[in-house]
Order: sequence, then C-alpha cells, then structure tokens
Amino acid sequence: MSRTIDYGNLMHRAMRSLIQDVLTDVQKNGLPGEHHFFITFDTQHPDVEIADWLSDRYPGEMTVVMQHWYDNLTVTDQGFSITLNFGDAPEPLYIPYDSIKTFVDPSVEFGLRFETQDDEDDEDIDEDLDEITLEEVPEEDRKDAEVVSLDSFRK
Repeated sequence: MSRTIDYGNLMHRAMRSLIQDVLTDVQKNGLPGEHHFFITFDTQHPDVEIADWLSDRYPGEMTVVMQHWYDNLTVTDQGFSITLNFGDAPEPLYIPYDSIKTFVDPSVEFGLRFETQDDEDDEDIDEDLDEITLEEVPEEDRKDAEVVSLDSFRK
C-alpha cells in the first residue's frame, strides 16, 4: 500500500488552528475595529452543546453572529464556548472546531469553508476536478494573483 499526503485534512487542521488563534486573540483583547464573525456549524455534531430549543429550531446547521454582544468566550484546543443573545435571552453554546462549516469575517472579506465528503464520493470528486478548467471563469472575472512574502508578517 502506498503512502499519500492527505492535503485535505492538513488544510482543515490549519484552518481550524487559524480560527482558534483568532478567537484566542478576541478572548484576550476583544473584537478589534469593525471585525465580526458569522460562524455556521453542524448542530447535530455529537460534541455541540446548545439549548434544546435551538437544536429543535436548527436541526441541521445554525449560523451565529459574534459582533456587538457576546460573553464568556472561552477558547480551548477542541472548540470554544460563548454566550450569545437570542431575542434578549442569553444562551451558552459550545462549538467544537470540527463542527464548523463556515467562518466568515465580512468586515475584511475573509472566509473559510470546510467541505466534507463521504469516502464513496471521492471518485466523483476526482472526476469533477478533471472537468474544472480556468476557461470556465469569464475573462472579466479573473484576477491576477498577489504574491505576499511571509517575511512581512514576521515580528
């Protein structure tokens, strides 16, 4: 059996680590400027902790907004807990990183999307990748890539 590099899992781990780093900074220093987050997560994930009425109302996924009012933000290696306001009723939530489907900060047009596929769909994905070409993107929508030196982020 040949060994392969699982780039998908490596990217997901790196993206979840980025979310943890961002939330840890917010926990210590608060949300800077106009930053705010839209976080969509799987409410059926076994480690998600939300009120029964919320899981009844959002049986598949739920998007929460972290902006003007939040409380009790606690960030761990596995996920984060936070109290958010739902119609003037504070509700505690625990959201594991593995349950997050999207993490968006619209103030700076930044977003992460976690794609999940079943193993039996892997062949279909490979076939679809063969069909995706640059020509499918209209010329007017193409943008030149911007190369950023990592040295600019080092202290």
